[in-house]
Amino acid sequence: MLSSLRSTAVSAGLGRRAASTIALKYSNATYSAALAKSPQVLNKVQAELTVISNSIKELPELKAFVSNPTLSAKERNAGLAAIFARAEGTGAKKEPVSDITKNLFAVLSNNGRLGETQGVIEGFNELVSKYKGELEVVVTSAAPLPKDISSRLETVLKQSQAAQQAKTLKITNKVNPSVLGGIVVDFGDKSIDLSVSSRINKLNNLLIQSV
Repeated sequence: MLSSLRSTAVSAGLGRRAASTIALKYSNATYSAALAKSPQVLNKVQAELTVISNSIKELPELKAFVSNPTLSAKERNAGLAAIFARAEGTGAKKEPVSDITKNLFAVLSNNGRLGETQGVIEGFNELVSKYKGELEVVVTSAAPLPKDISSRLETVLKQSQAAQQAKTLKITNKVNPSVLGGIVVDFGDKSIDLSVSSRINKLNNLLIQSV
């Protein structure tokens, strides 16, 4: 598996992930607005969006909220208040949410685009990483990767052209049982699919075509 990744990662031809042009539109607008204020504001907005993203993943009620396009204005306002409360934090660390983050969600809500929230945040983080010279690599596997595999994987990834051009390399391991085995490696807008599920799908397609 790692040898296959090595030969693919160092080559120029990497597959691209499908990206929502709508989500990227909001990502770019938010990034530009935050950076125009200052790098400090950019960091604050990123921190807020990270908390919001994690909250949506962890709390079923927030996930249901952003996924429901039929809510009334009153219900949307209540949902946004709950999201902002999570972003503010608690106790001594509690501080007001930035106007940029509030404006982003107000526009998403008014335009019926709250369902694009996670894509917007991912696009925003990619822009920030590029600005900071970071290369964020997401490795998706059916189960958490052992430390020795993670270490070997990092060594392989550092040999890629993209990693050598970056100041820092950040690797995140996401677990998704649907990949069955193997890994899927995402470099920003590029992807290397070495999963078992991908191989099964290819086999099924071949069998269908041969019938």
